[in-house]
Amino acid sequence: MEGMLAMSDINCIKFLRNHKSHSINRIAKNLDLNWRTVKKYADSAQLPSETIRPKRGMMYGTKWGEMVEDWLTEDQMLQKKLRRTNKKIYETLVANGFEGSYRTVCNFIKSWHMTSEEENDTRHERLQHPPGEAQVDFGTMEVVKDSHAVDVKCLVMSLPFSNRTAAVSLPAENQECFLTGLKMLFEEIGGVPQQLRIDNLPAAVIQPRTTKEEAIYTDAFLQFMAHYGFQVQSCNPYSGNEKGSVENKVGYVRYNFLVPAPVMHDYDSMNRLNNDPFGPSSSSTGDWFWKPPTSTTAL
Repeated sequence: MEGMLAMSDINCIKFLRNHKSHSINRIAKNLDLNWRTVKKYADSAQLPSETIRPKRGMMYGTKWGEMVEDWLTEDQMLQKKLRRTNKKIYETLVANGFEGSYRTVCNFIKSWHMTSEEENDTRHERLQHPPGEAQVDFGTMEVVKDSHAVDVKCLVMSLPFSNRTAAVSLPAENQECFLTGLKMLFEEIGGVPQQLRIDNLPAAVIQPRTTKEEAIYTDAFLQFMAHYGFQVQSCNPYSGNEKGSVENKVGYVRYNFLVPAPVMHDYDSMNRLNNDPFGPSSSSTGDWFWKPPTSTTAL
């Protein structure tokens, strides 16, 4: 009997089923899984939560691991012949009171190098924007309500390839508002982007992406992503230029449609104001968006 699949495996099954139109048998064969297991996750809207198991051992979460990571990071800036060997690192640790084995240190160094190589392959993201890619971000807008100036949150979606924009006003930046706002934006543009680029939004991200680890998303956002069938891309740390399109659109919406501050009666009226200037355009979507699983007709 197979154990519970990791969330990444479940999303892979959903992607092959919804985007590639693979059959259950083909997915099961390619991923070496039981047919019933694949069918359960491919056609089910409910997804299990994934338990994240942190690495354990005397090198993880202790000063020893931090010391070795610092030395390895320093050595990357040196010529190879000048770098510390595994034996030298172990001897220095022992001199400082380390009681572990040489093999423990070697395994930790090997794991660190593997993570570092993967990071170097993905750290520099492409800035070209293919069809079907969207970027989202929150912005703060000022409105007048009950004769007082108040701030409201605005979730803005930018489609860099077609230069199209949609926006929705929300009361907060929490998870419930974020997912509700995404759903409203999908309805506004008439489909679901194939890829969604986000910053390290607390509403969707538990642990932000770092130079050593990928971002960890909330279970609710992972389920939302699997249901609508899009892929997510997190920006690298301190790399706001990777979502520069949506940041420009946040300013565009603010200065072109919300200055001077409009009078806000309710959020429905604000959303009509936000999206009227960016009305549907039959020429801007093409075949680059697809509808949720209830209908796979390309727009």
